[in-house]
Amino acid sequence: MRITAPKPRDAILFLTQNPRMAKIGTRYGMRLGAGRFVAGVTLEDCIAELHALAARGLRTYTIMLGESVASAAEAERVTAAYVDVIDRLGAEASLDNTMSIKLTHIGLLSDRELAYDNAVRVLEAARRAGMFVRLDMEDSRHVDATLDIHGRLLADGLTNTGVVVQAYLHRAPELLAALTEMRANVRIVKGAYLEPASVALPRKEDVDRAYCRLVDAALAGEGFTAIATHDDAMIAHAERTLAGSRAAAEGRYEFQLLYGVRPQLQQALVERGHPVRVCVPFGSDWYVYFGRRLAERPANLWFVVRSMVRR
Repeated sequence: MRITAPKPRDAILFLTQNPRMAKIGTRYGMRLGAGRFVAGVTLEDCIAELHALAARGLRTYTIMLGESVASAAEAERVTAAYVDVIDRLGAEASLDNTMSIKLTHIGLLSDRELAYDNAVRVLEAARRAGMFVRLDMEDSRHVDATLDIHGRLLADGLTNTGVVVQAYLHRAPELLAALTEMRANVRIVKGAYLEPASVALPRKEDVDRAYCRLVDAALAGEGFTAIATHDDAMIAHAERTLAGSRAAAEGRYEFQLLYGVRPQLQQALVERGHPVRVCVPFGSDWYVYFGRRLAERPANLWFVVRSMVRR
């Protein structure tokens, strides 16, 4: 029987789920390259980077790192921390800043109603601060719950939020169609979780084609489209679709790229006249985030290797 070697992406994602590797990575990872993708451990470290990016004409998108929590008490602590972050960022009037939250970080694993109530608290704080908060999309088990909570928030008048569609999911076209009908604010990504072939497209070329179709469909709608990619081919496709489009004329789009990944591309897009938002994470719980960034772009591994051998 022929054994197929795991793809670099799948191998990296597997390691992000390994507790022993997480312990080693947390201890040594910052010195081995994680600091390139994470804007420090504290919010104040992050704010300094947000201002540096803004000085270059870039919008910003703050991510407080953390994974799922199991108890209502822990969800309360995390929710309070999100509100504190929003209050602090709201004081930085010169920043065009948004942020994201993970529903499993604020109670979804314990109770959907708890996650909804905590999301309301976060969004109400954000509305007072004049900020937008996107519901991040996690693995496929949580897609329906996330979309349900997103729809409830909009129905309750908390319109300063949006959601994410992952192109590798087989369901992505129907999910986007429903969101387009709602004129939702949608962020389109390829997807960064280890999913079975029954749920997600396994081949990169198929994901790329699916991504382009989603971008075209989203830009043809009436909502706002965040085009989140570092892939030159995907960006070129989006630029062709944007040329002469109503979405471009009305400013209903932006490119989104990750902090530390292809900063020259970020600047080049700004120089070509596009709105660009850089997603800037901070916090001590960076190991899984770092692993997913490597999985999305395995070429980043060379940066880590160079950091390991540099004297």
